[in-house]
Amino acid sequence: MVVHENAASALWHRAGAIIRQAIVHLGLRRERGPIDTVEALARFAHTRAAFVAQKKLYGYLKARMGTRYPSMFEDDVFVQSINIAKWHVFAACLSDICVHAAAHVAAAGAMEGEAARRLALRCYDAGLAANREAVEDPAMPAVWRSAFLERLQAIHWENLAAGGDSFTESPRALYRWAPIADELKRHDREIVENSIRFAWVEIARDLRSRAAFNAVAEDFVARQQGKEPSPSRQTGHGHPMPE
Repeated sequence: MVVHENAASALWHRAGAIIRQAIVHLGLRRERGPIDTVEALARFAHTRAAFVAQKKLYGYLKARMGTRYPSMFEDDVFVQSINIAKWHVFAACLSDICVHAAAHVAAAGAMEGEAARRLALRCYDAGLAANREAVEDPAMPAVWRSAFLERLQAIHWENLAAGGDSFTESPRALYRWAPIADELKRHDREIVENSIRFAWVEIARDLRSRAAFNAVAEDFVARQQGKEPSPSRQTGHGHPMPE
């Protein structure tokens, strides 16, 4: 019995260590200061994206597996699957919070759609850069960025600022990438997707309470000197498209 308990304790310890490592790699940290610059907005976006991604991914896995959860961390293939999933979910979370934040700044500062796209892309790029060294597949940030650029072209910023749903990519990503067998996962779709939507409610509330959207807009406009290529004329690798 003692041996069994020690083994179980060791498994929980390993599972906890892997989760803590994931949190470090995702740059997770909570801050409470004012958000009144572009830099502060970008930092808020990628830290909250990390928070939601790790909380909901690991929470779903733990709930689905129950007592088997710690033992799964003995399986190197499963651990690698989690690692892949966490980055895809993070990229989707980052996409959602960046467009949500940019929409509110654009509305407060009476910014045009092109300026809103630039701001959203700046925040997204900052989030990718903050985590680039930890991503095991160096090709993926460019793939995620390309998908984000495509998303930006279809956004109606006024609708999002008025209450439209910005948080559409992360629910799909969590359901798709969570390393759970499809025959089991298909029963969970509504619960899984709603769980991450509910998590964003608190994040959005925190943003509204701390952000001075007008100040962020002023900071962004002050930084713009017409030197940045338009998001509509970039490739997924961040280089201007040829004329």
